[in-house]
Amino acid sequence: MRLVGLLLVMMMLLLNACAFSRGTLGDELKTETINSIKKGVTTRAEVLAQLGAPDRVLQLNGRDLFQYYRYDAKVGSLLLIVVNFSRVSVKSDDLFVVINREGTVEEVIASKRTEGLEFRFWPFGD
Repeated sequence: MRLVGLLLVMMMLLLNACAFSRGTLGDELKTETINSIKKGVTTRAEVLAQLGAPDRVLQLNGRDLFQYYRYDAKVGSLLLIVVNFSRVSVKSDDLFVVINREGTVEEVIASKRTEGLEFRFWPFGD
């Protein structure tokens, strides 16, 4: 019986694996494209021509809010026979363009956070 227990412990220690995965959702938001959108000058048609259809459209008191996003996720996992540990890191790039009633850009809000997203393997703490 002791031999079986020792054999099981050895199998648990030797039969493990690591897995790394990565996924993205949405198109890349290029800095030069974002910078080309000018408040009070760029029209709705020009925004749509440069960026395509928005991922989300919201109504704000007669104005349109176009949201474009890109999500980047990285997962590191330690796979054991009995217990598995994983750590997921997710960051997003977001672009919000407010179009006024006249059809021109009123506001541009952008964030770019996906650069430098790292695989983090250890599942406990930072």
